[in-house]
Amino acid sequence: MRVSRAPIPLWRRLTAEFLGSAFLAAIVIGSGIAAQNLSPGQTGLMLLENAAATAAGLYAIILMFGPVSGGHFNPVVSFVDAAFGGLSWKDAAAYLPAQVAGCTAGAVLANLMFALPAVTISARHRASPAHFLSEIIATLGLLLVIFALVRSGRVRSAPAAVGAYIGAAYWFTSSTSFANPAITIGRMFSNTFAGIAPSSVPPFIGAQIIGGILAVLLIKVLYPAITPADAADIIVPHPGDDAGRASTRAEYDGVAPSAERPPSPVQSRDQTP
Repeated sequence: MRVSRAPIPLWRRLTAEFLGSAFLAAIVIGSGIAAQNLSPGQTGLMLLENAAATAAGLYAIILMFGPVSGGHFNPVVSFVDAAFGGLSWKDAAAYLPAQVAGCTAGAVLANLMFALPAVTISARHRASPAHFLSEIIATLGLLLVIFALVRSGRVRSAPAAVGAYIGAAYWFTSSTSFANPAITIGRMFSNTFAGIAPSSVPPFIGAQIIGGILAVLLIKVLYPAITPADAADIIVPHPGDDAGRASTRAEYDGVAPSAERPPSPVQSRDQTP
């Protein structure tokens, strides 16, 4: 029998969250700078370019880093995952600084890649009641997409679905769908098309937290049978730090436990007698 899906050490998962968050910020901010340079004064075209690059890039980085850490890159996703038992609260708290640091590093790299100063504090004010409501809706919708997919057994569609949702939400929300406290902080350090002024950051983060709380309530209403094993597969199935959840995930993925003995803490998808 080949044993697979061994638990991944926390430091490796934090590294994946840091790198994924850095790529996310570099994609969002870098494509915004490129759009600003290529289509000056054409706001709609700049937004289209920025949204398309973000949607495609998010899909790719979830595929890259998701098998290690789950591909959260977003503190709200991590804490809602913890609320359903898919991630420990301790690990969710550890993910947060890695995600914020990664998004900040990505913003710096995006600035440098376009020959701008490493740090330029944004002057782009976005705080308004409409933006606040938009961030609640954007964050709520993102979490509903993620949990709907995992509960219905379509978790492998998550990278594409998350990218598509964020790309669409650029257009149907007035805030252009940050939906992520870490990227909100990171975008503060680039005074470019994708930036956000420091004074607008607290309202955005507050709205995202509210969206996360509402998502927990709605998920419990819509999917009352969701289990920690389900939540452990968010956003991408990945070996976690709990052996019991690992065996349950194996059953969820279609691997029947042995009739002669209890299932191993980690099971192979393809067993031979």
